[in-house]
Amino acid sequence: MPARIRYVHTNIVARDWRNLAGFYTRVFGCTLKPPERDLSGDWLDSLTALRNAHVRGVHLLLPGHGRAGPTLEIFEYSVKKDARPSGINRPGFAHIAFSVPDVKKTLLSVKRNGGSSVGTLVAASIEGVGMIDVVYARDPEGNIIELQKWERGMSRKKMTGRKG
Repeated sequence: MPARIRYVHTNIVARDWRNLAGFYTRVFGCTLKPPERDLSGDWLDSLTALRNAHVRGVHLLLPGHGRAGPTLEIFEYSVKKDARPSGINRPGFAHIAFSVPDVKKTLLSVKRNGGSSVGTLVAASIEGVGMIDVVYARDPEGNIIELQKWERGMSRKKMTGRKG
């Protein structure tokens, strides 16, 4: 693989970019990476294959990666197209994941900030990896987030369910 390839960002198209960026800032400690974007013009129309495209939004630095790390790009288009909510098993982008110190506490924070849960919090032993506490959740716009905490090298014989 060429040495110059580097992961840069993941984009979420939002209905309300300010609200969604606030959610990721409050719940996960993401921080703004200026400048705020307000993009339009022939170059954007050509890039997106949309007529009169207009995009506003921000890049958020992801926790644990520093100022040069990848970002979560949250953009809102002036003209929106309805979409089905994302699904765990739908082909394409399914979820983003955050390693958190306390899965249950973070899930509560997601819910307090307008999100919801998808399934239930479970503890599972992954052969050769260790124990994981994990749950899927949704941000306020329905995008799926995985909340996880690993205990490396530990194992349990079977998966156990936890109420979250």
